[in-house]
Amino acid sequence: MSLTKTNWHQHALLLVLTLFYIETFVGRQIMAVMIEPIKAEFGATDAQMGLLTGLGFAIVFTLTGLSAGRLADKVNRTKLLAASALVWCVITAISGIATGFIMLLIMRMMIAVAEAPVTAASLSLLADSYPIERRSFAISCFTSGATFAAIIALTIGAHWVEEFGWRNTFFIISVPSLLFAVLFFFILPEPKRGQYDAPASASSAIPEATGFRESAKSLLKRKDYRLLVGSSAIATLGANAFGMWNAAFLVRSHDLTLTQAGMMAGFFGGGAAAIGILLSGYLADRIARRKGVLWLPLLGHSLGWISIVIYFLWPKGLGDQYLFAGIPFAMLFCTLASFFSVWWVSPCLTLLTSIVSGSQRALAISMQTVLITFLGIGVGPMLVGVLSDAFSGFAGEESLRYALIISSSTTLISIVLLFRLKIYRDQEALKSVSRNSL
Repeated sequence: MSLTKTNWHQHALLLVLTLFYIETFVGRQIMAVMIEPIKAEFGATDAQMGLLTGLGFAIVFTLTGLSAGRLADKVNRTKLLAASALVWCVITAISGIATGFIMLLIMRMMIAVAEAPVTAASLSLLADSYPIERRSFAISCFTSGATFAAIIALTIGAHWVEEFGWRNTFFIISVPSLLFAVLFFFILPEPKRGQYDAPASASSAIPEATGFRESAKSLLKRKDYRLLVGSSAIATLGANAFGMWNAAFLVRSHDLTLTQAGMMAGFFGGGAAAIGILLSGYLADRIARRKGVLWLPLLGHSLGWISIVIYFLWPKGLGDQYLFAGIPFAMLFCTLASFFSVWWVSPCLTLLTSIVSGSQRALAISMQTVLITFLGIGVGPMLVGVLSDAFSGFAGEESLRYALIISSSTTLISIVLLFRLKIYRDQEALKSVSRNSL
């Protein structure tokens, strides 16, 4: 196979994986602009909406994610993604005819089953499609799909919800998955597993294990893996809660309409995050050798946390005259927070794919994804809903503001874990140099 043909297949696979990733995240993020109409129709509380938009999905994903990741290490990954796309399409369409809160919650749980293999299988495919020196930017392109999905869901999706209703919107977003199912099943090839794994890294890779339990234990024995996964999961707790509740926050605390709030959150928040994640992938491939792969995540978390706290504390109307009409000045800090807070994604995922062997890569990624989903998609939005209900007695409509400040402050824990990981890796590098010098 010629180099040109190989490159074409690499990029085609990356494109389709990214588009399908966008599709699945549109299905998640669009719930942010459905919170208010669904809450009104079913008479739900903020805590119930937190369950619907996050925790219900996350519980099922947690129960199925590890098995799905292990399955992706054993079977044809493109065929597995084809099945996921087809099931995702059907369940999303059925969500549009939900007769009550419980039925819609069950559909959200079933969506989790369809999505369980997606991230692990996709990143495993990318790791086998791109060498390590080009992998970080490829992964950043893929993971940027979540931010582009936010733009689509919070802008176009908000318009669809107001124009056609939340039920018809589910039907609309379900259709593209049929095309992805066809592409994965009939068109896209399966790359050879581990073809870009360096033989010299065998000593640093996680030891091979045969069974599911043994493989999981061998992964968890590594301190660097535990710290990396822990920091990533905690980083998403506040970030996903912010993404899910930001439109509702703008409606309640800045008096915007649902469409205005969706467009603000999508263009400023999602757009800045898309640029940030692509830039971080570009920079990570170029500065990792000089300053280390963890420099960008640490800087991004620090600047992002400062920006998001200012955003949530910024009073309504203050400085609005300095921006365009109808745009709250607080959106400047929302933009900065979204831009910096995603700088961890590409470097940390690239590091993860480089420290595990090809035969365990999907399981390693799925274990990370399960914890990320449980804390970020599940606990984060639910925590904000519970805190908002608890604070409503004394804060009224501003209760959501304070709940989001608390959830966003969990980023500080992620910073601590990343510092510990950096220290550990530096120590291991010095030990390696010392051994080689003897």
